[in-house]
Amino acid sequence: MHIDIITLHPDLLESPFKHSIVKRAIDKKLAEVNFINLRDYGVGNYKQVDDSPFGGGAGMVMSIEPIAKCIEELKSKRTYDEVIYLTPDGEVFNQEKANRISMFKNIMLLCGHYKGIDERIRELFITQEISIGDYVLTGGELPAAIICDAVIRLLPGVISDETSALSDSFQDGLLAPPVYTRPADYKGKKVPDVLLSGDPKLVEEWRLNQSMEKTKKKRPDIWKKYEK
Repeated sequence: MHIDIITLHPDLLESPFKHSIVKRAIDKKLAEVNFINLRDYGVGNYKQVDDSPFGGGAGMVMSIEPIAKCIEELKSKRTYDEVIYLTPDGEVFNQEKANRISMFKNIMLLCGHYKGIDERIRELFITQEISIGDYVLTGGELPAAIICDAVIRLLPGVISDETSALSDSFQDGLLAPPVYTRPADYKGKKVPDVLLSGDPKLVEEWRLNQSMEKTKKKRPDIWKKYEK
């Protein structure tokens, strides 16, 4: 998978891609992630990338010209399955979206800033708008890193035990069940007997029941969708 991230602050993105599973995926060439500094496409001697909004009001708006120039240059090099704008008013990111994006070959992520981007960028280039939650951050860099992390770990060969990702929370519409490891008895707190039984069928039944109960208790909103 090839991922291009358009950003005003590439330094903010470096650390999440230098550690753990994401780094291993990049090292194994299962994923390629590039940070494109939007200021390289800025207008004039000062490389301006923002301007005040027409009609007045507080804050600045990311200008159309630098973004359009950057996107057009990137699109001249490859075909993108999605051009995604990271914005608080986008559709909320979830596991289903992560699964879908992980099937793509090339994606572009545009990190928003200030009061947002010139609306014409959305009309001309953006194919999908994503939010990571109903709150506002200072920019789209952290959401970009989160989306990349969620997507890259799903790529074939990234996780050594690929069945591990299939048992994550939300993959089957439920939260993951409780998990335990040694010792089986810690100061009187014991691992459920069924997990020590050696009976795979009983273990799977227990895990499903625990997932259902956990989801009903902690995420009734998800449980309502699961019941349907």
